[in-house]
Amino acid sequence: MSELTLFLIRIAYLAILWIFVLSAISVIRSDMFGARVPEGARGTTRGTKPAKAAKPPSRRRGSPTHVLVTEGANSGERAELDQAPILIGRGTDAAIRLDDDYVSTRHARIAASGDEWFVEDLGSTNGTYIGSVRITQPTTLTLGTQVRIGKTILELRK
Repeated sequence: MSELTLFLIRIAYLAILWIFVLSAISVIRSDMFGARVPEGARGTTRGTKPAKAAKPPSRRRGSPTHVLVTEGANSGERAELDQAPILIGRGTDAAIRLDDDYVSTRHARIAASGDEWFVEDLGSTNGTYIGSVRITQPTTLTLGTQVRIGKTILELRK
C-alpha cells in the first residue's frame, strides 16, 4: 500500500475514535444533568396566553389520589395523580425525582387510561419491577401495589 493510503486510513481511524469519545461524553452528560428541554416546551412565554388545562379525569370513591415513595432515599415524597402522567426518574423534569444511582434520567411513567392506572418503563437500564417481576410493557396498578425502581419503592395511595 502507498504511504498516502496508510495516512488516510490513520486519519479516518482517528476521526472515528474521536466521534466515539464525544458521543460517550454526551451520553454521560445527559445522564448526569438530564436532557435539554427545548425553549418552547418550558412553559408559556411572556405575552402569550396559557393553553387551556385538560380536564382531570373524574375520580371514583376508593380510587387512588397520589403516588407515594414508601422506601428509599426519597421516602415520603409524593405526586398527585390529577397531574398525570407522572414521570419518575433523576431528571429535572420528573414529577418524582429520585436520588438513586440505579434510576435513569427518565425511568418510568405512571398514567391513566379510563379508570385504570398503568406504570410503564421508559427503556431504563436497570428496569422497573412490580414485586419481583420486571415489566416490559405498560402494566396495570392497583391501590397498594409496590413498584420498585432501583432501591426505591413506590405505591398508589388514597
